[in-house]
Amino acid sequence: MEKSNTGAKRILVVEDEPAICQVCRRALTSEGFEVDIATNGRVAEDMLRGKDYDVCLIDTRTPVMSGKQLYQSIIEKHPRLASRVIFTTGDMMEGNTRRSLEQSSRPYLPKPFNPDELKTIVKETLGQIEK
Repeated sequence: MEKSNTGAKRILVVEDEPAICQVCRRALTSEGFEVDIATNGRVAEDMLRGKDYDVCLIDTRTPVMSGKQLYQSIIEKHPRLASRVIFTTGDMMEGNTRRSLEQSSRPYLPKPFNPDELKTIVKETLGQIEK
């Protein structure tokens, strides 16, 4: 698997909304992270086969393959990465989404989120700052 050439932490953002992709890329690259974007879980699976990632930021609802399905795939195929998954969702009012997020025991960001919230949760997940 390809490692980062610069030594920077690499983040895979799985998101189908262009505006949110832009916010994530801008906020995270400004902190020195390398950021790759996958528009759905299937694309993300392909990218995970080719590169090592330090964090995956996964939207719970993406076309083709949901964030929940991608997380299950990560647990099976990339177990070390499973503890560094962060979910994003715009569906906090839906009971199934809330239950799934709670069962995963992974941190999540409700949409809309701001760049500072994103940077903080990524750094916490990487253990770069104390909670």
